[in-house]
Amino acid sequence: MARIGVNALYLIPGGVGGTEIYLRELLAALASIDSENEYFVFTNLETGQDLMPKRANFQWKPQAVHAKFRPARIAWEQTILPLEASRFKLDVLFNPGFTSPIFAPCPCVTVFHDLQHKRHPEYFRWFDLPFWRFFLWASVHRAARIIAVSESTRAELLRFYRVPEARIRVIHHGVDPALFELRRERLEPFVLCVSTLHPHKNIERLIRAYAREKRDYRLVLAGMRGFHAEAIDRLIDERGVRDRVELTGWISRPELYALYDRALACIYPSTFEGFGMPVLEAMAASVPVACSEIPPLREVAADAALYFDPLDEDALTTALERIVSDEPLRARLSANGRERARGFTWERTARQTLDVLLECR
Repeated sequence: MARIGVNALYLIPGGVGGTEIYLRELLAALASIDSENEYFVFTNLETGQDLMPKRANFQWKPQAVHAKFRPARIAWEQTILPLEASRFKLDVLFNPGFTSPIFAPCPCVTVFHDLQHKRHPEYFRWFDLPFWRFFLWASVHRAARIIAVSESTRAELLRFYRVPEARIRVIHHGVDPALFELRRERLEPFVLCVSTLHPHKNIERLIRAYAREKRDYRLVLAGMRGFHAEAIDRLIDERGVRDRVELTGWISRPELYALYDRALACIYPSTFEGFGMPVLEAMAASVPVACSEIPPLREVAADAALYFDPLDEDALTTALERIVSDEPLRARLSANGRERARGFTWERTARQTLDVLLECR
């Protein structure tokens, strides 16, 4: 039996996007497949006990630190968490949110969802970037094993950090089985984009492309407002599409699933991703998808999406027009997408992750 720590100090419910979904789904899947090993889940003051699977081998260890104040969270992670790891005699510490304690008393397994701080440092605030660079560098070199969520992320880890290939495992995300159960019997005339409003998500170009469209459908942007929300609000007003574009802000998973159930199609124009969970979720829900022609999304969607150059506004406009007007295309993408998505399960993610954790103890 192994004693496995889970460093969930980074988690801010409703505030960290896809990495929250990743952790919640992975813990639930680990609980469903593993009743033998003990798990100690270290959370912050923002995260409640609802994160915890209701299993006897999962113990909740809340810590007296607020994750919203990042300097305090990092300081706690680097000083108090190693002491907690010693106190509970952990065999391995799992870090699902990029960073790990440098002086952990046990082997670390750390997940890298992307390397945005290397690829697009311009999207980081000047006072945040040095911390990202140092602590992610330290986490890479401290880890006994690194989990990359895609082959693209693995390639970038090798490129930027030159770590031995044998230390990296590629483990894809899964997808919620409930999405396969959506019936999609009452479609509505809107295109859904599930995305945080950050610069690299390319929402401004999407709005400009949508404003050129003359067809009668709405654009629904679902996700946290993010760093770029004010600029997007201004652009919506400048282009005169306030009555046609809906910004939902953060919404619950049931609310998001209801949007998938009714959407005519989904579009995902991001210029940079580590994986692309909204694309996978849309495919599982049988929603036709148009998305950026970038390697991580190709890795997820294969032949089950309509691709476009995310830097070309004309290409984005054409993709919108096709995904809305071409019914045979939507039918093909819907069928291919659901079939493709069946290969991504949280059970498989959990089994592969557990294998990595146990080989490091």
